[in-house]
Amino acid sequence: MEWSLGREVMPATNVWSTFSAVTDPVPIVLVQGIEPQLRWRTYVEQILAVADEVHASMLVTTGALLAEVPHTRPVMVYGSSEDPDMAERLALEPSSYEGPTGIVGILNAMAQSAGLATASLWAAVPNYVAGAASPKAALALVERLQEVLRTPIVSTDLEIAASAYERQITELVSEDDDTAAYIARLEAAYDDDPVEPDPAALVEEVERFLREQ
Repeated sequence: MEWSLGREVMPATNVWSTFSAVTDPVPIVLVQGIEPQLRWRTYVEQILAVADEVHASMLVTTGALLAEVPHTRPVMVYGSSEDPDMAERLALEPSSYEGPTGIVGILNAMAQSAGLATASLWAAVPNYVAGAASPKAALALVERLQEVLRTPIVSTDLEIAASAYERQITELVSEDDDTAAYIARLEAAYDDDPVEPDPAALVEEVERFLREQ
């Protein structure tokens, strides 16, 4: 089952977003597209109209932010939710961010006003490979989504891609002594404190990222 937000929705930006749905093991609707530059409210209203059509009960947004983290260690995923039950079940923090925002902030705010439970998940990706897609971060988000949705997700292809990604980045950075030394320092810092990072610190990191955008 598929829907499209056509050109007529955002004529000034030529934005297209696709909706695809799966019903097994649980019904999930996926939205993929480019963030529009104009008419955010209209764009979000179209998304929420589809959510209403399929009787959705939860909206989860995912993203990534650049951070001083090594690509050789597990990906840190920060989560926030304004829904008390979801926040308690998943140990998520409510966001206290106030300031400039993007389509994710607008979408979450309008979804909450429409009565949908919302959550946002952010994966920390290495700042020294900012231009490369990270299947390792995508895998970490999928694994966290399993907890949110309370259902297993087959991720074999992502697991293979994540291993290849880590290997390729390691080979590339090994050719630059300065980058290799920088990563070694990040690894040492991570290994000295491998526990789950302080949620408040991650909130600050996400807020800094949003401000810089």
